[in-house]
Amino acid sequence: MHLLAHSTKELSRDVLLDKIKGGWAGQTIGCAYGGPTEFCYRGVTIPDDVEIAYPEHHLQWFYDHSPGLFDDVYMDLTFVKVFSEEGLDAPASSMAKAFAYAPYPLWHANQQARYNILQGIMPPQSGHWKNNPHADCIDYQIESDFAGLMSPGMPNTASKISDRVGHLMNYGDGWYGGVFVGAMYTLAFIENDIPTIVEQALQTIPAKSKFHQRIAQVIQWYREEPNDWKRAWTLYNERFSEDIGCPELILAPGNIDATMNSAYVVIGLLYGHGDFGQTMEISTRCGQDSDCNPSTAAGIIATMLGYKGIPEKWMPNLREVEGRNFSYTTMSLLDVYQQSLDLALKNIERNGGKVFDDKVIIKVQQPKAVRLEQGFVGMTPKLLKEGIEHFGGPNSAESIFNFQGTGITVYGNIECPDKTYEAQLEVSIDGKLDKVMKLTSDFHNRTADCLYWRYNLKDGSHRIAFRLLNPRYDVNIKAWRIIGYEKVKR
Repeated sequence: MHLLAHSTKELSRDVLLDKIKGGWAGQTIGCAYGGPTEFCYRGVTIPDDVEIAYPEHHLQWFYDHSPGLFDDVYMDLTFVKVFSEEGLDAPASSMAKAFAYAPYPLWHANQQARYNILQGIMPPQSGHWKNNPHADCIDYQIESDFAGLMSPGMPNTASKISDRVGHLMNYGDGWYGGVFVGAMYTLAFIENDIPTIVEQALQTIPAKSKFHQRIAQVIQWYREEPNDWKRAWTLYNERFSEDIGCPELILAPGNIDATMNSAYVVIGLLYGHGDFGQTMEISTRCGQDSDCNPSTAAGIIATMLGYKGIPEKWMPNLREVEGRNFSYTTMSLLDVYQQSLDLALKNIERNGGKVFDDKVIIKVQQPKAVRLEQGFVGMTPKLLKEGIEHFGGPNSAESIFNFQGTGITVYGNIECPDKTYEAQLEVSIDGKLDKVMKLTSDFHNRTADCLYWRYNLKDGSHRIAFRLLNPRYDVNIKAWRIIGYEKVKR
């Protein structure tokens, strides 16, 4: 009988801490393990004859030379810090301000949410798909680990945390990625069977959602052929490889959609058969976001195995950096181990469990589905124009573009040596002012490579016009690709 059939689970404090440490250690190792191949293999697997190296001082090198790799971790630390300082009821507004003003670099849904918050669009609207073209991207999926690690055996508690935090930057399938991952972490404290962890965690996701249906399909392929991960990878990519929202990766080989990258996490977990190294390797060899996916998979399996259960070959590199603060933060792994334990103990008590000096008794929760929400429904992307379209410069005139469909996204950026300059790009549709986009070349405050987007237009012909209200000689606003949307044809 699986542990989920029981109402309580007793763990010693030492075991609880060991599992929390395992979760943080595993994701940090996995992130560095897959770091060198991140987005190097798009739409293809990493061939077997390509070595995935893990040399001495591997984590230390990334700490010193490429600290942005650890966005998987430093975003989590932001939320842990807010919960530690403000308590379990810390509001979403505190989380939003903490990461919006943090000095670290961000991308995709996180960066667009940062931009939105700085423009006064607060959660949950900051992550809503109509305000964030990256709403289905992987972002909350890679930073939801903290919610599971502070909610041992309590997937529904983790889901409530994810509702508050995950909607800062995501919506729909992007949010579901984080809910699902958080639930897997919670179950890894009380269950020693990976397929059960995956299947039970999926119960937190509404069965009618695209996310649930795609992960359920991966599980089914595993049941049919439990030793052939490449079959599952091939079948998934043949059927589900499209990206709808991300302006950079629409109609491109790359894919940062949460459904696909969660599938790669699950492929690693299931076909890794409980082996830490094999789990990481498979998730990495699936390609695409190949640092985030092994990070998540390794964190979950290391929570199940515990810190002491991580094979020794992986540990020397970790020990070199455990006491070092992650860049842009004032926290190290040693710090977050203890802070996560403190939060977990509070959560256990709040949710009907008991905390003693030497042990805890967790009131185990049966996973329940969160509400159904889906973005970009019925939308099919179509490439309207590719190549550089320039808006800006002192002599720039109004740029006009005609298109057919129900929506449009303009993928591009702004260049200006003056990082304090904020371009005012007026956008009109069909002769009516739609919005004025405030654009800066400052990397911290920029939009996430999207100059403009508009969904849910009436199906038909439209005329869009761009006019820079405050031109200057050293400004160059470039549109790399213009994507239109059509209704799904049934």
